[in-house]
Amino acid sequence: MTSERAQEYIHSKFRKGSTPGLHRIGPLLKMLGDPQDKLKYVHIAGTNGKGSTAAMTASILNKAGYRAGLFTSPFIYRFHERIQLAGEQIGDEDLVDVTLRVKALADTMEEQPTEFEVVCAIAFTYYLEQNCDIVVLECGMGGTMDATNVIPTPEVAVICNIGLDHTDALGDTLEKIAAAKAGIIKENGHAVIYRAAPSVEAVFEDRCRQTGSILHKADFAGLVSRSRDLFGQTFDCGDRKDIQLPLLGEHQMFNTAVVLATVDSLIDQGWKIGEEHIREGLRDVTWPGRFDIVSREPLFIIDGGHNPQCIEALVKNIQDYLKDRKVIALTGVLADKDYADMYRPVMPLVDRFICVTPPSPRKLEGALLAGYLREAGAAAESYEEMTRGVARAVELAGKDGAVLCFGSLYSIGAIREALDEI
Repeated sequence: MTSERAQEYIHSKFRKGSTPGLHRIGPLLKMLGDPQDKLKYVHIAGTNGKGSTAAMTASILNKAGYRAGLFTSPFIYRFHERIQLAGEQIGDEDLVDVTLRVKALADTMEEQPTEFEVVCAIAFTYYLEQNCDIVVLECGMGGTMDATNVIPTPEVAVICNIGLDHTDALGDTLEKIAAAKAGIIKENGHAVIYRAAPSVEAVFEDRCRQTGSILHKADFAGLVSRSRDLFGQTFDCGDRKDIQLPLLGEHQMFNTAVVLATVDSLIDQGWKIGEEHIREGLRDVTWPGRFDIVSREPLFIIDGGHNPQCIEALVKNIQDYLKDRKVIALTGVLADKDYADMYRPVMPLVDRFICVTPPSPRKLEGALLAGYLREAGAAAESYEEMTRGVARAVELAGKDGAVLCFGSLYSIGAIREALDEI
């Protein structure tokens, strides 16, 4: 088996609409010796901000000298991004070795595990065998019934920003979604939450009372922005002054407040993390695909946001960082997304849309998207070849404008490859 064949096997387990629950992942992990029970965790759930919160937390832990695992989804450029240890992506040999062992056991199961469950089993096994000190573990879609929730009580359960997404599976109100996410808070643990409406916070407060867990609320009142530009931002968070962060966007200050509350909880529990580790970890963190500047000449920004809260953050970033530039949107979208709501808030801030087709079976043809945008009053054109679309966007932006790529995570890898070719 090669790395490519390992990934083909993993992706072959994708099935839309599979039943959430732990009844497949539990037996699979038992056959593997329950590796998840022998590790420590920071477990992260929420609608938005999970990935960047996880990346910042892992970066700080690595700076403190721990071998921190970072488990995230989806990947942006290559599968190996999903399973990292001590700042390095899983290697091809390890991926193949662990996948072969997981496959041999999964093939014996009457009800086959899903793609996400297979990836979880690979990650838990890899982290245990590589002597990982602590895993920063991002949930998939849910919380209570998420495959990652097979773990014991984590060092900290973290709930990021809650929004209306995956309502068919998690519930149609913020309170119902919060209840689903709150399932990662287990007996006698610690929990950190992103500040929310009182009715949403009450859900987490109740869960902590039921489980005997200690609740920590991120300090948003102490956030003060000092400066920001396309190279990063500096801000205060309570007593911590002049924090430097390369991640762009006001929302990342709030995510950082969640990270700092998480790290303080770890310190209270005996983890050896100094202030210099916190500052270095935040200063050096990387998190691709989120208002991510991949080129400065031309200015080319990639953003993977695709739900209403992400688009709200994107609009704020355009206003904060690109207000004096011509903005050319390079975009593609999946047909099952509510693209009307996705594009409407952005239209007044974009000079022209260049529409491409995502490399996904769920794709919306770029020509159809361009037609919709023109009917809505926007200037839009489409290109079948990704390279031509990228070249056209760069041409229109010119040396003083910006190309902003957003809409579908599935397009990002292909767009980055095309940018490297032109």
